[in-house]
Amino acid sequence: MKQKYQDTSRVKRAQLQALRKEFEVLQMREGEKMDEYFARTLTVANKIKAYGEKMEQVVIIEKILRSMTSRFDYIVCSVEESNDLDVLTIDELQSSLLVHEQRMNSRGEGDEQALKITH
Repeated sequence: MKQKYQDTSRVKRAQLQALRKEFEVLQMREGEKMDEYFARTLTVANKIKAYGEKMEQVVIIEKILRSMTSRFDYIVCSVEESNDLDVLTIDELQSSLLVHEQRMNSRGEGDEQALKITH
């Protein structure tokens, strides 16, 4: 019984270690939508929590903010300057970033339309 528990504990520790590494190296991909990136990040974070490791919201929020593409740099600065990350929720961050992304996309599409019209 003791041996079986130790083996299970080792497997759990190894899986948790792999998830920690996956979380550390997680980056937003070029062209990836904000909701897709949040889903990937939260999936890994939830797996880590499922193994019993405590993960504060602020850790996840900071990870998301530092691993976004450079396209969002000014938005990240704005979020960090105007919010207390210790009290900001993941849902609030996601909502804010989705609004910014929609604005960026609508402006980008408008620019493309203007270029098509002039040519």
